[in-house]
Amino acid sequence: MTASMLDFFSTDASSGLAELGAANSNRWVEVLVDCPGTQGLYTYALPIESAIQVGDILSVPFGTQQVGGIAVRLLNVLPDDLDADQIRSVDAIVSAGFFPPSYWALLNQVAEYYHTSLMQVVKVALPPGLLARSQRRIRLLGNATDETTGSPAAQHILSLLKLSKTKDYSWQFIQRQVQGAYRGLQELLKANVVESYLEPPANVRPKLRQAVTLISIEGEISDRYREILEVLKRQGGEMWMTDLLQLCRTTAPTLRKLEQQGCLILQPREVLRSEYAPDVGEEGEKSLTDTQAAVLKEIRQTTGFAQILLHGVTGSGKTEVYLQAIAPILRRGQSALVLVPEIGLTPQLTDRFRARFGDQVCVYHSALSDGERFDTWRQMLSGTPQVAIGTRSAIFAPLPKLGLIVLDEEHDSSFKQDQPVPCYHARTVARWRAELESCPLILGSATPSLESWVTAQENKPQSHYLSLPQRILDRPMPTIEVVDMRQELRDRNGSIFSRSLQKGLRQLKDHGQQGLLFIHRRGHSTFVSCRSCGYVMECPNCDVSLSFHHTHETAKPLLRCHYCNHAQGQPKACPSCGSPYFKQFGSGTQRVIQELERQFPELKAIRFDSDTTRAKGAHRALLGQFADRQADLLVGTQMLTKGIDLPQVTLVGIISADGLLNLADFRASERAFQTLVQVAGRAGRGEEPGRVILQTYSPDHPVIQAVQRQQYEPFVAAELQQREALHYPPYGRLVLFRISGGNAIAVQKAAERVAAELSPSEEYEVLGPAPATILRVAQRYRWQILLKFPAADVSGLPDLAHLRSLCGSTVSLTIDVDPMNLM
Repeated sequence: MTASMLDFFSTDASSGLAELGAANSNRWVEVLVDCPGTQGLYTYALPIESAIQVGDILSVPFGTQQVGGIAVRLLNVLPDDLDADQIRSVDAIVSAGFFPPSYWALLNQVAEYYHTSLMQVVKVALPPGLLARSQRRIRLLGNATDETTGSPAAQHILSLLKLSKTKDYSWQFIQRQVQGAYRGLQELLKANVVESYLEPPANVRPKLRQAVTLISIEGEISDRYREILEVLKRQGGEMWMTDLLQLCRTTAPTLRKLEQQGCLILQPREVLRSEYAPDVGEEGEKSLTDTQAAVLKEIRQTTGFAQILLHGVTGSGKTEVYLQAIAPILRRGQSALVLVPEIGLTPQLTDRFRARFGDQVCVYHSALSDGERFDTWRQMLSGTPQVAIGTRSAIFAPLPKLGLIVLDEEHDSSFKQDQPVPCYHARTVARWRAELESCPLILGSATPSLESWVTAQENKPQSHYLSLPQRILDRPMPTIEVVDMRQELRDRNGSIFSRSLQKGLRQLKDHGQQGLLFIHRRGHSTFVSCRSCGYVMECPNCDVSLSFHHTHETAKPLLRCHYCNHAQGQPKACPSCGSPYFKQFGSGTQRVIQELERQFPELKAIRFDSDTTRAKGAHRALLGQFADRQADLLVGTQMLTKGIDLPQVTLVGIISADGLLNLADFRASERAFQTLVQVAGRAGRGEEPGRVILQTYSPDHPVIQAVQRQQYEPFVAAELQQREALHYPPYGRLVLFRISGGNAIAVQKAAERVAAELSPSEEYEVLGPAPATILRVAQRYRWQILLKFPAADVSGLPDLAHLRSLCGSTVSLTIDVDPMNLM
């Protein structure tokens, strides 16, 4: 951890740290040690006249190593089981006050609420590489002389360092070469003749780029040299070396000769890595509708913490409200944090924000390289007013002077982390952070989560409900036509496209319009079965069928598991009966594309799912091609529902809504309604009206009926009535225990022991133990225990360490508070 933090964190990062009472009476400090295999608090002695405070990043001895740690608590009395003579001292402060009080309080709150270790939360909060074990090095300082005295060990260290070309060695090497190295080093450190520092890991070292600075164009130099210097002068006297070489068509040795003559200086300079950002030009504030203006006025008048639910139909202009709410915050010298559920949504959103706020916008999400995430953190720590846009993990972005937090599409389940621990929900953490920073939190959605809806209706002083019930420019909502696919079959239409959808697709080309086709599965087919004996091809690692993947006619068909990513070719004969007759059942994005090519060869389609967007920048590239009208159709999965704004789309086809219904989850109806309304909302956002064709085998299902009416409140009222009767969220709380391991019997026995320990209780109801919906994933068997709490308090949980001890060494137990996925 301390490796890159040494070079990474400037003193600015600690400017906001309050005095936390490191009084003279404090003699010890509890340190959260960062060492592989160790996650715990260890007590260290404070050096004399130490200025260590809670939140400091420290270097401490741990066994034979020097490791990083975080100062957690200062002590003036030792616990009874510790001997003061056996306690080692803190070596150094690596970064003073890295965690300001509010940030430290946030991490502690996450660890406590989600029942996980503090170090796990720290690892989630910081970018990759910052917690890697680093190499401690010792460097000789310029004030060391031959007269420097000390013990034999100190003298031996000095002689080693003087013989080194770089005047430094790793501490590990010195320890191997010098007996009593620790005491000898302490002498030299006190004498200020050496310094101890931590070298950053290679994967997060700052990026350097060669810069050229003009010094003088006087003196006797050739015309060619003078021409190069004149170009450099016209460019302001400073350029990147690569740019100057290209502009002058010269070479690096030529520039080095000019440096030797004193005409210029070549020096490496650090460049902050960031996500590629195209030139988007500038955009001024757009005029608002009366409803938008009223909503914006109320947001701007909000001071201190408040949770604001902005319920706006699709295409109502919520993003413009965000932009105009953020503008005065930046002018006041504060920053804003905007969270989105999907990486694919960030390019569109960041382009709009950069067009408005320019270089004040930075992006943070898991698809960035480690170096880009590392440098984005440094940019955010600079203290300058900025807007950080990111996915779930960006809630931990270290923005100082935070003035506003926005969760766009707040209903989306992607804001909840399932693994690894902590299983936090970004919306919950955002609320805590807004409270600590005393700033407003805006939750925006066309289909709010039931939890946010109920909170907004409680009429509490810090909870507000704002509505945008119409689209901008009074554009109509799209008409939704429900097609009964049972009738299509009765009428001998065996295509995956209904006759109504076929007609709509033919009209696209004639009218010069574009459309979206939504299907909830990627791949070609859901599963492959033998037509002779019924054998289904299954994953060898998981208890699920393999999905058939066939990207195009000449490609080799593949069977792939969507859980562990196992892939294999389709056998020529059935492994069970030897029959060569296989059939693919169900539909995915690949099959839709192939059917389009067969039935509508004049239409060009782009596939937009997790298979086609794996490469970096693929989201932006594919959406850019579609926006430039290089294709007539965009075919995709639920990625299409997450706030993508495509004004040219007039037709949305939902291939099969049935896959979203009747799942074994109490949230199935809510999620199906949200998904279908969101994808329908992609139509008609421009000047042309929109049309949605929803294909289903269950046209009378309550969710389908509610989607067709596009009425949120009646659907929510019926759903909440069922939730309240069964004490499900938002009227109760859930805690899910997941027990998993490689041995099926061991996992089952461990689940039964944990369930027996949990029962009986007056505070909660125990459901289970039961095998997970998919028992085996990636060669691990999974069982679950669900606790239902009728009230909001879940403090009655038993000790997790004790529960884990019941599982044994080969079975793991994880806890998920407020789970979103019960499958």
